[in-house]
Amino acid sequence: MRPMFESLLDSLRDLTPLIVVIVFFQLVVVRQPVPNLGDLIVGFALVALGLTFFVRGLNMGLFPLGEAMAYDFARKGSLAWLLIFAFALGFGTTVAEPALIAVAGEAARVAADAAVIGADEESMRQYAFGLRMTVALSVGFAVLVGVYRIVRGWPIHYLIIGGYLGVVVMTIFAPNEIVGIAYDSGGVTTSTITVPLVTALGVGLASTIKGRNPFTDGFGLIAFASLTPMIFVMAYGMIV
Repeated sequence: MRPMFESLLDSLRDLTPLIVVIVFFQLVVVRQPVPNLGDLIVGFALVALGLTFFVRGLNMGLFPLGEAMAYDFARKGSLAWLLIFAFALGFGTTVAEPALIAVAGEAARVAADAAVIGADEESMRQYAFGLRMTVALSVGFAVLVGVYRIVRGWPIHYLIIGGYLGVVVMTIFAPNEIVGIAYDSGGVTTSTITVPLVTALGVGLASTIKGRNPFTDGFGLIAFASLTPMIFVMAYGMIV
């Protein structure tokens, strides 16, 4: 119970600045009483509990699982299976990402309102599904390349610089209607489900392979995973 209580205190400490900012602007700048104070207090308590259980679950389950699987694949010595697993992990976690589902649905609704696609339910569903699959494929590709980088020992900055140059070039040619969605897609992919598993995979793999340093080689997968969706989604907009 003590570790859980300490996690709860950490969550309360992390949330306190946010609450202070909201209360300050509400009372000092807006000069209005806080509306529905009772509901806000209950909501704050639920958020603190949810954040506590989430962080505790990451430390108990997802991080050890990702590191253990990276160790097992490295010990198995099969690069092909490791890369297949990396792609599947990136694809699977992104498809299940709640933030991506929400953004894809909103993008489909706005595209229908702007007459970019049909306003019927089927057209919006297909547009949102295509957007989610595009982003998921891009993250799977990013994790695959990132894992191969760790195995080969390539510096991460070459991939990041090349990737952002690709983003700039694609922005020039992509339709204006898709550019903003593409940029947001890069952010929503790196959220609650994707980040813990992908980070654990990179750190575990770098810790296992001889000659690799978890600090310099284990991190960077998330940056690359947030970069590739921009390119893929702009290409999706140009094609579709």
